[in-house]
Amino acid sequence: MTTDELVEGNLLLVHSCARRFRNRGIDYDDLYSAGCLGLLKAAKGFDETRGFAFSTYAVPVILGEIKRLFRDGGAVKVSRSLKDKAAKLMRISEKLTLELGTEPTVSELSKASGLDAAEISELLCVALPTVSLTGDNEGEERQLDIPVESEEKKITDRLALQQALSLLESDDRKLIELRYFNSLSQTVTAEILGISQVQVSRKEKKILFELRKILSK
Repeated sequence: MTTDELVEGNLLLVHSCARRFRNRGIDYDDLYSAGCLGLLKAAKGFDETRGFAFSTYAVPVILGEIKRLFRDGGAVKVSRSLKDKAAKLMRISEKLTLELGTEPTVSELSKASGLDAAEISELLCVALPTVSLTGDNEGEERQLDIPVESEEKKITDRLALQQALSLLESDDRKLIELRYFNSLSQTVTAEILGISQVQVSRKEKKILFELRKILSK
């Protein structure tokens, strides 16, 4: 998939991540904007040849941008020039919508503006308003099918852990799988890996420390 397809197809993933940080002193719009920037970074850096799903790679990147927002004091750092370009793009989008009778695609916006698809996606992230989880559609109430917050947290945590595990060496990943996914004792794990129980204990502590560092970024 292209960068813009990944961005357009995973905006609800940004909402899922951003909702975890609601009511912590930063407006939801800012949380969502930071998450969109993370989604764009993930879409640009994703390598499908590594064998894992895009969401597995994207969630830690999105969460990282949202956490950076808290570290930076709650301000989404978007340059004035980028805001101006986003505003210009939205005017082009509105004109095309009137001409076509429907919202333009990224490729149509690219052709009309002379910008490439990746830059279009970035500007849309800057300009795009947050999507209401509930709203009125021709007088009828509608609601997006998004899991409740507790389930979202489980999902995003699981995806973040899968991504962190994928960064480990194969032997280290095998040790963690045996100990925490298969619930095997250190002794049995040692027998399977062909090392001593003491070595398992030492390696396990080291690996867990490394995982904590990865997940805290």
